[in-house]
Amino acid sequence: MPHQNVPELTAQAYLYGFPLVFNLDSIERFIREGIGASPATPFNSFSHARTLSDASAKFVSVNNDTVYSIAPIDVSAGPVILHVPDTGDRYYVMQFIDAWTDNFAYVGKRATGNRAGDYLLVPPGWDGTVPEDTTVIRFPTAVGVIVGRWACAGEADLPAVHALQDATTLTPVDRAAQPSGLPSPDPTVAPDLMFLEKVRVWSQAYPPAERDRALQDSLAEIGLTTAGASPYLSPAPDRASTLRAGLGEGQEELSKAMTGGGIDKQNGWHLMLHIFDYNVDFFEVGTLDDENFKITDPARRIVARAVAAKAGLWGNHGYEAAYAMIYADDAGQPLNGTNTYTLRLDPTPPVNAFWSVTMYSTPDFYLCANPIDRYSIGDRTPGLVYDDNGALTITISHAEPADPKARANWLPAPEGGFRPCMRMYEPRQAVLDQTYVLPPITRT
Repeated sequence: MPHQNVPELTAQAYLYGFPLVFNLDSIERFIREGIGASPATPFNSFSHARTLSDASAKFVSVNNDTVYSIAPIDVSAGPVILHVPDTGDRYYVMQFIDAWTDNFAYVGKRATGNRAGDYLLVPPGWDGTVPEDTTVIRFPTAVGVIVGRWACAGEADLPAVHALQDATTLTPVDRAAQPSGLPSPDPTVAPDLMFLEKVRVWSQAYPPAERDRALQDSLAEIGLTTAGASPYLSPAPDRASTLRAGLGEGQEELSKAMTGGGIDKQNGWHLMLHIFDYNVDFFEVGTLDDENFKITDPARRIVARAVAAKAGLWGNHGYEAAYAMIYADDAGQPLNGTNTYTLRLDPTPPVNAFWSVTMYSTPDFYLCANPIDRYSIGDRTPGLVYDDNGALTITISHAEPADPKARANWLPAPEGGFRPCMRMYEPRQAVLDQTYVLPPITRT
């Protein structure tokens, strides 16, 4: 029976498979070479960054507010025990992400409190004995990642963070068992078709949520459900051409969705309060099984998941950390470092933890090198000059401001295009219900 044309199916496969490929590529790179200040580490062990991230961290939308502890996880060989220490009153979060980028569990100040605890990380379908005083966290896929973030008040606070990192451990229950690791796509597939090969291999190794099985099965015509030898190894020229055309269409659709509709906006800010709400199936400890944080429309959910991976891989749910991104000034013109802008926060964002505005380059969304090594400004930045009423005016430009107050409140920008990101950790209700309104970025 004929199906929709191959380019259309391939474009759909691109949006469907992008989070899986982008995520597992990132995990594989992390295991092989680390990311920025986080050194390489094998599965089921933490890589503890010892410094705040800077421009050397070539990772999409990495933050400069917290010190990272990241662990690639593979529970294919059996359960792993996570131990977290007592953290006093410090903000921290251990975010659990499966192969498809679902945020399915949280351990940390908001989710579980600051006391010490043990968590048994188990594979799909596991049915074993749970040790006393241990909380089970079920992984939807055998492979995933824990992204830990520790609030850090600067260089002087690093030793205290290091002590907490060193006390945070992962211990396989069966220490002799070896996890399977990521299955390898056929390396002889042409580079421009390798994306499809990765989706094929990895989607079969790490099946999607039950609700997405029908969508995956509908992509059989382009080979995504083929077992064994790769159908992308030596396709006929016309077949290869249509597959490439479809991948191009999918890339274009994702680019349009990055700045398109479906996202709430305030004064040019794209509110990402609900961009990570595509997980509607897996709710372990610390997640909210709440209709206000679920994207139920199937087509919108798939696109949102791809956009979230591209713009902010490993980002948190809005109730843990609310994100807002902006690409244009108050006149609708693209932000560019050749201009000077101001962002006046009056009042500053209402949060229970802390807030920050971080500068990123476009189109990669990397931190931007600058002469004062300032990558973000927030309520913990030393030396800021506030107005008498508590308002804060941030100056954004590539050139260093001459005015002392503007210089104190300067967020350096790259020479060309840029995209700031507002982060609000443990946002209050006014952020979540949008009664707190972010102001525009104004060109001066």
